[in-house]
Amino acid sequence: MADINLKEITLIVGVVTACYWNSLFCGFVFDDVSAILDNKDLHPSTPLKTLFQNDFWGTPMSEERSHKSYRPLTVLTFRLNYLLSELKPMSYHLLNMIFHAVVSVIFLKVCRLFLDNKSSVIASLLFAVHPIHTEAVTGVVGRAELLSSIFFLAAFLSYTRSKGPDNSIVWTPIALTVFLVAVATLCKEQGITVVGICCVYEVFIAQGYTLPLLCTTAGQFLRGKGSIPFSMLQTLVKLIVLMFSTLLLVVIRVQVIQSQLPVFTRFDNPAAVSPTPTRQLTFNYLLPVNAWLLLNPSELCCDWTMGTIPLIESLLDIRNLATFTFFCFLGTLGVFSLRYSGDSSKTVLMALCLMALPFIPASNLFFPVGFVVAERVLYVPSMGFCILVAHGWQKISTKSVFKKLSWICLSMVILTHSLKTFHRNWDWESEYTLFMSALKVNKNNAKLWNNVGHALENEKNFERALKYFLQATHVQPDDIGAHMNVGRTYKNLNRTKEAEESYMMAKSLMPQIIPGKKYAARIAPNHLNVYINLANLIRANESRLEEADQLYRQAISMRPDFKQAYISRGELLLKMNKPLKAKEAYLKALELDRNNADLWYNLAIVYIELKEPNEALKNFNRALELNPKHKLALFNSAILMQESGEVKLRPEARKRLLSYINEEPLDANGYFNLGMLAMDDKKDNEAEVWMKKAIKLQADFRSALFNLALLYSQTSKELKALPILEELLRYYPDHIKGLILKGDILMNQKKDILGAKKCFERILEMDPSNVQGKHNLCVVYFEEKDLLKAERCLLETLALAPHEEYIQRHLNIVRDKISSSSFIQPIFPTSKISSVEGQKIPTESVKESRGESRQTQIVKTSDNKSQSKSNKQLGKDRDEETPHKTTKDIKEIEKKRVAALKRLEEIERILNGE
Repeated sequence: MADINLKEITLIVGVVTACYWNSLFCGFVFDDVSAILDNKDLHPSTPLKTLFQNDFWGTPMSEERSHKSYRPLTVLTFRLNYLLSELKPMSYHLLNMIFHAVVSVIFLKVCRLFLDNKSSVIASLLFAVHPIHTEAVTGVVGRAELLSSIFFLAAFLSYTRSKGPDNSIVWTPIALTVFLVAVATLCKEQGITVVGICCVYEVFIAQGYTLPLLCTTAGQFLRGKGSIPFSMLQTLVKLIVLMFSTLLLVVIRVQVIQSQLPVFTRFDNPAAVSPTPTRQLTFNYLLPVNAWLLLNPSELCCDWTMGTIPLIESLLDIRNLATFTFFCFLGTLGVFSLRYSGDSSKTVLMALCLMALPFIPASNLFFPVGFVVAERVLYVPSMGFCILVAHGWQKISTKSVFKKLSWICLSMVILTHSLKTFHRNWDWESEYTLFMSALKVNKNNAKLWNNVGHALENEKNFERALKYFLQATHVQPDDIGAHMNVGRTYKNLNRTKEAEESYMMAKSLMPQIIPGKKYAARIAPNHLNVYINLANLIRANESRLEEADQLYRQAISMRPDFKQAYISRGELLLKMNKPLKAKEAYLKALELDRNNADLWYNLAIVYIELKEPNEALKNFNRALELNPKHKLALFNSAILMQESGEVKLRPEARKRLLSYINEEPLDANGYFNLGMLAMDDKKDNEAEVWMKKAIKLQADFRSALFNLALLYSQTSKELKALPILEELLRYYPDHIKGLILKGDILMNQKKDILGAKKCFERILEMDPSNVQGKHNLCVVYFEEKDLLKAERCLLETLALAPHEEYIQRHLNIVRDKISSSSFIQPIFPTSKISSVEGQKIPTESVKESRGESRQTQIVKTSDNKSQSKSNKQLGKDRDEETPHKTTKDIKEIEKKRVAALKRLEEIERILNGE
């Protein structure tokens, strides 16, 4: 085996770069969404051990909805990408391109075992530029193929060094091979097939046996006419070690998936659930289909499921000729390679092994897979194909007649493949471009129509998305997911009647429960979301809440481990004012997933409804332990601490609010509540800064405007409060507390009695029974020296609040003045009177701010997409006020009441001439 030189490495890396540089500008598409964007295993907050407990998509291996694809080392590289650039796709694509270049270089080294230098370079170049690889290289999830191939080839190269002088065994390379096989398998399952290639290499290449020689030796041994040669015994020892190691890896792998196969539907792989002979004929036909994609990669498609390849239901189907021809050709090559001992036969044999053995896991031979054809699984088999092509070219080019023509043809193949690969990369730019390119190749796959619809839906283009979803239902009328997508889109278009009809259609397509048979084994778990989506739709009607609850319970009865059903039901039960039952639902969901921060958060909201703030705070804290950046938990736990009135909790509340605004810098609520905390701590300047930031982000923020004005009035900056109040009343002209505060400032600071009078009259127009506004209007009449009108006004106010002593005292003062011959200009500050029991501006402002700021939202799943997940939130009305005062509020009211009474006594002494 000749070593590869720097020029060859540079050539291969340069060709890979030229073909794939445009992939750097592609996004996350198709399976990348589930494996990258929706996979929490990439986040640094997720413990590393979780990577070895979950599948490739971040689903626990113990769950039935898991795909059982165990590739923790591949996910680890995704996590490294996330640490470097989080969710910016360029770094992910760059690393894929680097890995492909590495595979191509290692493949060149493998080719040198069977081909001459020139042919090896040609085989490596063909592999580097082959268009079939775009799915594995440009699709980020294809990294599993790339990583597995690196260790796959490294394991094989290591094994080739296990033969020492005099045919002795060198154990170090064998041990390294076993280790590399394990690593390759942890990148992708097909890595284990390299053991078969090592076995073939050992018997037919390293030892030089042919099939006739093996048969002769075995026959002689069985007839007792000879013994097994020592070299063959050594070979058997090596093979036994390899096979035992492989068996051990298989046992471990079976334990990891807990002896469960993934659940696929007939839509994913129709032939897998077809009867005999349809199943066998179709599966055999798929082999020449894959071979044709390697030979002629002109029409590539990202998804070959569902109706892409119609089933072969008869022996008379013309496509059976393709199957027959393929097996005849393969058989001819096999016989040639096993019967003869020349270098050419050895090259063909290893090429066939590289094509066939790595493809076995995807061939449906031992277990059904979740696809019909997948281009990325041809990544390793294409190596054998490239060796065959290069070897054939070598044979042709040695003949002087065809030498020039062979070079021209080879150059054309490499050039056209390179251009096709470069052009194909652009298809992966976005989900829309990818699925539209697939529809050009295949219009019989409902999943493609659905996925184009999803892409348009993500762009909020619901009208166009609906057309594609409807087309999916026409292509595949029994596709449950397509009807679910139609229903969801109708809902987004506010066509609830049509949405319900579509969901009901999807529900009618669900298989009926067969007593004694496990439901999850016969249908994809995602299809059960039809019950969730239908329930979420009809629960908007208050009269149908029980019906919605029945749907949730039906989903739970079908799958007792259906976590999302418990979550959605818990939210509904809260809406039905059944917090205890909601608590039970969330606790059941937590039994299924204790590491879900959203569940702990939702349970905290339940405890708030149950008036158990301490338990709520414990659950908020648990959510933050699992996800320190859980925005709603940060915010609401901070508000809960703030409302508790405990001074010792304020620093932690402030810390959490600061973390919240770091995560949500454009949410005015965070800044506003920091301002309220500062007001509680008497940090007036800091409070002013936070309030201004809140108003800058949301100019019509009612509570921020009012409390900033209140802050100015409490710190003797009444004139600065006035323009703030003007702004508040421009947005909310009916804001009673704002009108009261404005009237107070106009009366006492601006001496604008007429302006104050308009404020109080406006209050009474909106609420004639408002004691505070009525009393302050009486004060205005007193200031205007209209004592008779002031008397009538106070009598009316006293009728509204007969138990308020201060009103009776003020009435007595006015009557004394009427009976007196002299009139002294009173010092009767409205603001001071307004601060008596009737005025609850400071207290009301605290009450209002808490009601506006708390985002007590239940994290839920709404209208689950087919084959995707989406989380939405349901929040309370921003203007909803809390229905009760806290202990702190009551103490503040009482404190202001006492101060106001003292001021009243001083005023009364002045009025009485004392």
